[in-house]
Amino acid sequence: MGDVAMTVPVVYSLAKQYPHVRVTVLSRPFARPFFENLAPNVGFMEADIKGEYKGVKGLNALYRRLIAKQFTAIADLHSVLRSSYLRMRFNLASFKVAHIDKHRRGKRKLVATNGKVLEKQPSSFQNYADVFAQLGYPLKMDFTSIFPEEGGDLNLLPEEVFQVNVDNGKEIHPVINKKADNPDQPWIGIAPFAAHAGKIYPIQLMEKVIEHMIHNYPHCRIFLFGGGENETPVMNQWAEKYPQVVNASAHLDGLSHELILMSHLRLMVSMDSANMHLASLVNTPVVSIWGATHPYAGFMGWHQSPDNAVQLDMPCRPCSIYGNKPCMRGDLACLKNISPELVVEKVEAVLKKK
Repeated sequence: MGDVAMTVPVVYSLAKQYPHVRVTVLSRPFARPFFENLAPNVGFMEADIKGEYKGVKGLNALYRRLIAKQFTAIADLHSVLRSSYLRMRFNLASFKVAHIDKHRRGKRKLVATNGKVLEKQPSSFQNYADVFAQLGYPLKMDFTSIFPEEGGDLNLLPEEVFQVNVDNGKEIHPVINKKADNPDQPWIGIAPFAAHAGKIYPIQLMEKVIEHMIHNYPHCRIFLFGGGENETPVMNQWAEKYPQVVNASAHLDGLSHELILMSHLRLMVSMDSANMHLASLVNTPVVSIWGATHPYAGFMGWHQSPDNAVQLDMPCRPCSIYGNKPCMRGDLACLKNISPELVVEKVEAVLKKK
């Protein structure tokens, strides 16, 4: 999801700077909310690669469907086995085709055990833009949010997401406008999980972060995001324990609703995960926590400040581009040694900014 989310600022810039060009984004069904209202000349086409278009037979069927649309150029922003196969078919049919350069050599040096070279790699946004430049559409990236300046429509969200536990009952919490600039009642998002252990801040320490924030801002509202089988019980436990905390993902109806709520947060606390990129797409600042991975790999959220990244300088970091490799030390010290106070310090620095 994070990779797809990072295409949004680039596709928007393409659509805006070349309004005569009709853009069709091909992706899995979950990505539709990113693109369906992005720009008048952007359309979305979904492909169920685990069902209707599974395997080589399915990809051939998808190719026939695509070629019938009579595209004039093909941009492969993913460059995985499936997209490479489709790209080959288009190349054989003499279409104008370009694909992403993932700068794998530089990334290998970044995570090398010996001879590590801590050199910042081009961002994914730049890599995507380079693909369109190859096709004859150089870009000046110009994107702020998928929503208007006032954010998404909170009236579309269920009331349950604004309720708090009071004496085992329920009390409706008044809606606070993000632009009202009420420093005593900030809305804060926390996305405490990620796909891999090397990117997850220890749960016990994240709970300490929550306790610190509640102590400093007793009237704050903390919305939790995430919905995995192992994540939901933890977030439900926090929501029951702390009146200021609500498991937002449990009440919201999918990605569209989550993006609306994120657009009204004062900030998001996130791992190097998809939620960092979702918050970035709605112009919400993110305090991001990095362990096995590193912002130098090019996956920092759109327009996010490196000053808001929480990370430790360790000779073994980064050890993984995606966080999916086992810790060579065996103790995940890059995450466990980040103090809750350091995270809270970054949060408060953001909250104090207008």
